[in-house]
Amino acid sequence: MPAPPSPAKGKRKSVTGTRKGLAVAFLLPALVLLGALVVYPIGFSVYRSFLDQSGDNFAGFDNYVEIFTEDTIRTAIKNNLIWVVVAPTVATALGLIFAVLTERVRWGTAFKLIVFMPMAISMLASGIIFRLVYEQAPERGIANAVAVGVHDTFSESAGYPKARPLPVHPLKAGDAKGSFVTKQPVTAGTPALIPLVGVPPDKMPSDAEPAKTAGNGGGEITGTAWLDFTKGGGGKPNVVDSKELGLGGLRIEAVKDGKVVASATAASDGTFTLPASADGAVLQLPESNFKEPYNGVDWLGPSLVTPAIIGSYLWMWAGFAMVLIGAGLASMPRELLEAARVDGANEWNVFRRITVPLLAPVLAVVMVTLMINVLKIFDLVLIIAPGSSQDDANVLALQLYRSSFGTDANVGVGSAIAVFLLLLVIPVMLFNIRRMQKENRR
Repeated sequence: MPAPPSPAKGKRKSVTGTRKGLAVAFLLPALVLLGALVVYPIGFSVYRSFLDQSGDNFAGFDNYVEIFTEDTIRTAIKNNLIWVVVAPTVATALGLIFAVLTERVRWGTAFKLIVFMPMAISMLASGIIFRLVYEQAPERGIANAVAVGVHDTFSESAGYPKARPLPVHPLKAGDAKGSFVTKQPVTAGTPALIPLVGVPPDKMPSDAEPAKTAGNGGGEITGTAWLDFTKGGGGKPNVVDSKELGLGGLRIEAVKDGKVVASATAASDGTFTLPASADGAVLQLPESNFKEPYNGVDWLGPSLVTPAIIGSYLWMWAGFAMVLIGAGLASMPRELLEAARVDGANEWNVFRRITVPLLAPVLAVVMVTLMINVLKIFDLVLIIAPGSSQDDANVLALQLYRSSFGTDANVGVGSAIAVFLLLLVIPVMLFNIRRMQKENRR
């Protein structure tokens, strides 16, 4: 039987017999889209980054120099560094903790669903939610509602935060900021007068009683602290009128030679009594009587705005880390864990020496993914940070937008920031590619 003819040398066919021209025809639409949406924008951004603001003149590396010399952009670079270091690390750690702890509980699936649910919310919606969460007013912002509740549990607020004396009153500003003292020393047998104004009658304590004139008190120092204001008009300054209320709870100190020798607290009708040792002393109303009520933390102020926004990011992305790490845990060989426990290892050693090393590839995937993600963070910063502290929360992606499309836009600087962001992402992508290649070789 004759042997079949051998194929001609140099003419190799693919398994499917598809010709190269047909393969190119199928790939051409994808290549066109890739070139139009990726290659061309990158190339044009690089080209535009070397032109000036108008785009007509060559600027060299001036736009890149401005990135590292302009204060606002340097703040954005610093904040991006904080984001890259803190956000992926904390999100991965939270995901690892959640994944490990929910493995052994019956309601673990429900917990994972709740933690992962924020991933279904857009960055825009998440930003709006946390802008409300971080509201300064405790009645609107839940973060400050909790902070005020905890603070007020352990620290009582001042009773009269806006109380003050009038110029005609026998009081003047003290040496300590926010305090008041009597203009003249007090003497036994002459009731001291502590009149104040500035407290609306409807803001007075519910147990406030009509003020009373204190008695002589024998050798003791007596006096009255009251709201020197008559609702509806009338009344005389520095005189206790029947319609005026006592400043119950007001703290009064007797000061001699710069030292407090005695103290008292006014009753609900404003009367108070000091021992005879206070004779000849100056009466002082310490600043603790007039401190503004605690209104919580300024979460969106210059010092806390970046950590606050990172907190909202963790709320969204900790669930993503938990799901990926949970998948890694599910594929982990259980016999290694059981062998370690049989050998006497406690749960912490099992977690630290076996679970974490076996999960290293998954943890690397989560970290790299989140690092790339935070390098282009934009929505949360734009929405959560108020205008007064947006410069303090600035990041490179937001600065790119502001430089390219904001007031007095400079597209050259914006393009330079875009190229700089690309250069920051490339090393992370190369690391991820090499890691994947090593995994495929195993």
